[in-house]
Amino acid sequence: MPKRILNGIICKATNKKTVVVEVERTFKHPIYKKYIKRSKKYHAHDETDALKVGDKVMIEETRPISKLKTWKVINNESRS
Repeated sequence: MPKRILNGIICKATNKKTVVVEVERTFKHPIYKKYIKRSKKYHAHDETDALKVGDKVMIEETRPISKLKTWKVINNESRS
């Protein structure tokens, strides 16, 4: 089974080797046919501990690292 990969923006980076990534998705409402935005926060493992708030990153699903961390950062896109 392939691992899921999500794109998001770091919204919190205070803990060691852990970042909180906010992932936003849009979908069409089944009845009203209007597009809706929803967001969710994921705790991800950052081995280098060099990322800052506002960085765009890609996260990949992985084995459980701790109670909340089941994602790891695989790619860091530059700030824009």
